[in-house]
Amino acid sequence: MVQPMEVLAHLRRHQDDMVELLGRIVELESPSLEKAATDKLVDFLAGQLAALGCEVERVGQTAFGDHLVARWWPAAAGSAPVGQVLILCHIDTVWATGETARRPFRVEDGKVYGPGAEDMKGGVVQALAAIRAMLDLGLAPRKRVVLVFNTDEEVGSPTSRAVIEREALRSAAVFVLEPPVGTAGKIKTFRKGGGGFEVTVKGRAAHAGADHQHGVNAIEELAHQILRIQALTDYTTGTTLNVGTVEGGTRRNVVPAEAKAGVDVRVSTAEEGQRVLKAMLGLKPVNPAAEVTVTGGLNRPPMERTDKIVAMFRKAQQLAAELGLAIDETGTGGGSDGNFTAALGVPTLDGLGAVGEGGHAQGEYAIVSHMPERAALLVRLLQSI
Repeated sequence: MVQPMEVLAHLRRHQDDMVELLGRIVELESPSLEKAATDKLVDFLAGQLAALGCEVERVGQTAFGDHLVARWWPAAAGSAPVGQVLILCHIDTVWATGETARRPFRVEDGKVYGPGAEDMKGGVVQALAAIRAMLDLGLAPRKRVVLVFNTDEEVGSPTSRAVIEREALRSAAVFVLEPPVGTAGKIKTFRKGGGGFEVTVKGRAAHAGADHQHGVNAIEELAHQILRIQALTDYTTGTTLNVGTVEGGTRRNVVPAEAKAGVDVRVSTAEEGQRVLKAMLGLKPVNPAAEVTVTGGLNRPPMERTDKIVAMFRKAQQLAAELGLAIDETGTGGGSDGNFTAALGVPTLDGLGAVGEGGHAQGEYAIVSHMPERAALLVRLLQSI
């Protein structure tokens, strides 16, 4: 029987291979909104997955890169498994093509740098390395492994959400290989849900000097609405609303006929999400001569810290200890595809990906020595759940 520390030792011996693969994946730039570029990475990963013995389904897209759904069960394991577990990896980044020319992939002082290295191409490499290690060592997961590689997560997963939710509902557990929190590598057991609204106010234009009394000032009305919106924030429940953009008016001597604001929303519970949604869609004008229109909503439900998620984290913590690793849990205000799966009631662990810092920033990096450790933890999870 292969012991946990042997799994880790094997992956550490292949650490350089993981770094080399990460370099190739980073150099294959994959901006969310550049399908042609992203599909080149999709082609590459489809080949990698097929070489590992996965059944690969390519879900074609028009506006984004194609999504990949890979199903894996080692042939040596014999009879078909009962049930499945789901691994989620997004391969799109926030960086436009050409960024790697300015910031090429590099290894320096035990860290790997490059666009998307931490968020979340490092997690992609760890998923592939975990499967490779299980094949090398003759190990089998307890359930069939399904991997979804989607290409639109950074813009809200508009075309991949249905695929993710379909596979999640078939799964006993979901492992999200997004980066953990900080260099301590804390697993995410809760995330805020979020969304956005646009508030548009229509008033009536008039000459600011000669006919002021007949105007309806849209900016004034919007100011009233902004105060109402900001007052919906409740730090005790983790709910925040932020009016982040404001536009309005044409000239200072014209009573403005139109104004609008963009609002960011973050909530920790579904109940708070419903409260905010009802309040936002129920906004009424203070000045009855003005018209207020609200569009938008919540596009990611919160990932709440349920008993099932806590129990699975405790299991992961135990498995990590068997590898000589210590892990802790935390949460974050940002969302991921794990929000969708957790909201369906499927136990979800997020932040199992590359340990590092600086996602979405030019100094983004992942710590090389943690990559085999996280891949080993994934192997143990697949063997145990």
